[in-house]
Amino acid sequence: MLDRVLIDSDAVSVLKGVYNHLLKFRDFLAWEAAVAMAVIEGDSSIEKPQAGVENEVGSSADKPQVGGEKGKGDKKSKKKKTLGKGTSAVLILLRDHVTNGNAIASVNSALVAEWGTSLSLLFDPKCSGLESLVEKVKEIVESNEVRRLPKIPKGTRDFGKEQMAIRERAFSIITGVFKMHGATALDTPVFELRETLMGKYGEDSKLIYDLADQGGELCSLRYDLTVPFARYVAMNNISALKRYQIAKVYRRDNPSKGRYREFYQCDFDIAGVYEPMEPDFEVIKVLTELLNQLDIGTYEIKLNHRKLLDGMLEICGVPPQKFRTVCSSIDKLDKQTFEQVKKELVDEKGISNETADEIGNLVKTRGPPLEVLLELRKEGSKFMQNEGSIVALNELEILFKALEKANALDRIVFDLSLARGLDYYTGVIYEAMFKGATQVGSIAAGGRYDNLVGMFSGKQIPAVGVSLGIERVFAIMEQQEKERNEMIRATETEVLVSILGKDLTLAAELVSELWSAGIKAEFKLTTRVTNHIKYALQSGIPWMVLVGESEIQKGSVKLKDVKANQEDEVARKDFVQELKKRLSKP
Repeated sequence: MLDRVLIDSDAVSVLKGVYNHLLKFRDFLAWEAAVAMAVIEGDSSIEKPQAGVENEVGSSADKPQVGGEKGKGDKKSKKKKTLGKGTSAVLILLRDHVTNGNAIASVNSALVAEWGTSLSLLFDPKCSGLESLVEKVKEIVESNEVRRLPKIPKGTRDFGKEQMAIRERAFSIITGVFKMHGATALDTPVFELRETLMGKYGEDSKLIYDLADQGGELCSLRYDLTVPFARYVAMNNISALKRYQIAKVYRRDNPSKGRYREFYQCDFDIAGVYEPMEPDFEVIKVLTELLNQLDIGTYEIKLNHRKLLDGMLEICGVPPQKFRTVCSSIDKLDKQTFEQVKKELVDEKGISNETADEIGNLVKTRGPPLEVLLELRKEGSKFMQNEGSIVALNELEILFKALEKANALDRIVFDLSLARGLDYYTGVIYEAMFKGATQVGSIAAGGRYDNLVGMFSGKQIPAVGVSLGIERVFAIMEQQEKERNEMIRATETEVLVSILGKDLTLAAELVSELWSAGIKAEFKLTTRVTNHIKYALQSGIPWMVLVGESEIQKGSVKLKDVKANQEDEVARKDFVQELKKRLSKP
């Protein structure tokens, strides 16, 4: 019983302490409000709100001054600052409470102290005036919620009609290249089981978006399209597949120019057992064809081999268990100086200064593929004393000769600094960099991943692929369109059926005949011919079918070449065939 009394006594003591802190907070809030009121009242540059008067920005500047002249006509007068509607409403309530509606002659410290005491009483839950104040604040907040413009999350973007036109053109080119190489389309879920994605991306695993537990399954948004592809191959016991996929992926990255949290990837992958470098050659050839046909300008493809990279680290004395984490640091060399990377290697990864310096000397090696290959194979080269490096150099020789015959080697740069931080790469790795004025960085990347499928099934299915970062390609294409200063057509409409009136029945009849003939057409109803022409010009529609009262009576229509500004009158029954001729349609 005594213990119960002591516990109750402690609880009361705690509650008293909380209550005293709340009283202090109330007094602090009251004094802060009193000081703010005093500052506003004492500042002559602020327009003072009045009860019953609508407070609008700029209203004081438009009100006539003494003598009937406007303030803007007086060089000495200045436009006053105006408080927001919400602030004004709260200020009026507080001021009326502390002054009882009387005018304020002047503000001094004694008056501020008096206001502080009065407001402290107002903020007491027992005070009837507090309810009115709370209701007013609630009304202001709800009003602001209605007025606030909607927005999208950071790292995402909307695509308007012009941007979608560029995107669709790009997707059409990309899909065409993929199909030309015999790839089939594949689609996978936008989210995967978390266990499917974990352990595949090295240090980048922290960028995976995890979803809340729904029905007992832990899921995450896909980070890329490669791991879901490997999961699909393993799950369906596929031994060979050439596929493409264009879909959105998600990364919890820091948004910046050209870097989004939601973006499209365009992937081309080949899984299965082939002759050495056979699929690797085709994937890189596909990449060069994509970038050439998209016509984005100058680019280069940096290329390296994971076994050569591991051999380099072994030569430098890096312990095998640190290969992957050191590769993650080397992968940052395109964004950071070597001194910054070296600091990370030494301070965070536990690599000695001497080893870091030796890595720094070797990663400077880059140049034309066959020349660098010859340099790395010369007599006395440490790479020729490393078993993994020898295998890599032999494979690269086969690859480079094939690319040379395919007229694609001139775009390749053999670069020992390329590391690709993802854990699943096992062979050739590559990354395409845009070299034009628009700074977007890497626009495509990929490589060989022979062990990824086996992580899901235990059966090793070699694979190699490339992923095009289409959002950055869009940024380049959009900039090109701006520089050309040409109109971007958001539609493919070929003919505008222009009814000079409100006869929907006639419009439906004419436009349906065009649709049935495979002609892309729109219709518009308005009596003003200028509105029809303006719409056709703004939309880039090349032909118009004009029908007014005169044409209806004669059983004809007018065909207008919008660009040439020429019209021809043809019989109503012949207008579809005539348009097909002019549009060169079969």
